[in-house]
Amino acid sequence: MSNLFMPKFENSKLGMTDNSYSTSLPGSSESISRRDILKSLTMGGLAGSVLRVIPAQAAEYAHHLVQAEKASAGGAYAPKFFSPQQYKTLQALCQAIIPPDNHSGGAIEAAAPEFIDLLTSENSDYQLKLGGGLMWLDSTCNDRYGKNYLECTPEQQKQILDLIAYRKNAKADPSISQGVEFFSFLRNLTADGYFTSAIGIKDLQYIGNKYMKDFPGCPVLPEA
Repeated sequence: MSNLFMPKFENSKLGMTDNSYSTSLPGSSESISRRDILKSLTMGGLAGSVLRVIPAQAAEYAHHLVQAEKASAGGAYAPKFFSPQQYKTLQALCQAIIPPDNHSGGAIEAAAPEFIDLLTSENSDYQLKLGGGLMWLDSTCNDRYGKNYLECTPEQQKQILDLIAYRKNAKADPSISQGVEFFSFLRNLTADGYFTSAIGIKDLQYIGNKYMKDFPGCPVLPEA
């Protein structure tokens, strides 16, 4: 995946080893580890992070790690934090959030679940929010339908997701507030994983810093 969101640093070098990512940042010669890069993606713009200046490069690196593992394992990916059952649920939820359509692949094709698992493996807050959220989801489905989320019918899955997709529902029923917070958090992470992938960037139709002779502006909206 080309880094389209930020310019490459001059004289930068990506060390494709298991535990290192070395880059020559302006005014710095610090060696940055794989763990630092992944943690930077969960820290946002924290002033204390040396990686605050390269979030797009860090996201690119995370996707490269996933691609490299799949290439060496015949297309397979081994979850770093989630159990096999949890990871299957994560995949199903990500695909429900961003499904494929007639012009682009969805969250699965963009490797959003792998991206989320990789980041979660390096962040204890993510582990608590996502691990606890998946446990809540299965527990709630068992209470309502007598089975885990993945074992529910498509209609039952839709019912529970429709319930936790809106914050207003938690005001009416505080018992689902954890589920609402979990699903909101997961939606954001799924979007992050999708729109930093090659598929997501293509779906955005982002063309980068390209010279244009003229700019036609926005198309005229049809009359109502």
